[in-house]
Amino acid sequence: MATFLPFAALRPNPEKAALVSAVPYDVVNSQEAAWLAEGNPLSFLHVSRPEIDMAPGIDLHSDEVYEQAGKAFARLIEEAPLVVEKEKCFYVYTLVMNGRSQTGVFGVASAEEYRNGIIKKHEKTRQDKEDDRTRHVMTLRSHTGPAFFTYRPNAAVAAAIAKAMEEAPLFDFTSPDGISHTIRRMNAADSLALAKLFEDVPFFYIADGHHRSAAAARTAAECADPDPMAECNFFLACAFPADELAILPYNRFVHDLNGKSAAEFLTEVERIFNITATSCKTPAKGGEFAMYLEGEWYSVACRFDPAELGVIERLDVSILQDNILAPILGIEDPRTDNRIEFVGGIRGAAELEKLVDAKPGSVAFSMFPTTVEQLMDIADSGNIMPPKSTWFEPKLRDGLVSHNF
Repeated sequence: MATFLPFAALRPNPEKAALVSAVPYDVVNSQEAAWLAEGNPLSFLHVSRPEIDMAPGIDLHSDEVYEQAGKAFARLIEEAPLVVEKEKCFYVYTLVMNGRSQTGVFGVASAEEYRNGIIKKHEKTRQDKEDDRTRHVMTLRSHTGPAFFTYRPNAAVAAAIAKAMEEAPLFDFTSPDGISHTIRRMNAADSLALAKLFEDVPFFYIADGHHRSAAAARTAAECADPDPMAECNFFLACAFPADELAILPYNRFVHDLNGKSAAEFLTEVERIFNITATSCKTPAKGGEFAMYLEGEWYSVACRFDPAELGVIERLDVSILQDNILAPILGIEDPRTDNRIEFVGGIRGAAELEKLVDAKPGSVAFSMFPTTVEQLMDIADSGNIMPPKSTWFEPKLRDGLVSHNF
């Protein structure tokens, strides 16, 4: 049984929401964040990437950077302004990208349920990233970046959300990347009723935001408030039904062929896979890759049945790793090997062509996307997915609602 509760959001005035909202801190580097925030003093990137207002080259984990985040947050609260709602409510969030819509609910989740596995994860976290998010949250005393949850569809929850979507929007705008964002505030009574319905959802699954969730658990531990309902024991999340989500592939680019010629490499791959020249730059189904090598695209298809493999091993990213990247290209640990790069599927096949064409002797793989059902099955089994297995789009915007504690 999952706990998902309404909260008193810190949010901008509706007329400033588009200016305040920003992409998540971890999808841009410092230079990109500075470019996006240029000329917009209300951009939440001044809070989430405070180094953009500091001297170039500053240590991103220095005391000064976190202090600057706190100052930027205080300034934004004053100048936007950001206001705290008088009532605890849920917020229904609809995003539309390229004509496809998905609707979730902003609420707060339990740090204790993250620790005890009711909120399930499928990725490992890095200590340095946990440290950074924990310190950022503790400096602001606010969860400003939502974790992105999914759950198996529930008819009663869906009906309550559909009813809420009949209300007039609180925020409604299109961001510069062409994605529309609409948020509706549920009234307090309906929010409490929906919280009760969420109790019939057995588990939440982290789709994106593993470091935010881990940092929230650490934040709760640092606060050490014995009251289980204390605000510090909850963190901001937006939960979407699994049947509304789309996962894009996470493609692979390898800098070299591990000392092999292209012909030698193809010969070794062909011992395990069927290879045919193709004009298709994306695979049509699981168990296949599209491979770009020396200006040519190839379809690479399994000669074995992936369904006979284990829940982890049958993932396309695992098949590639276990049969090509490690044994042929010598990439044993893709988390640490600097010979491999991961390319988000939103960049398309053109990005893979660009990378390979610019570096003779390299190769790229266009992947079939992991499914949401695979993600949940792996989380249910207690396993961890290989690195860079999923790329969710559209991304949730920061700054629209925050959770103070």
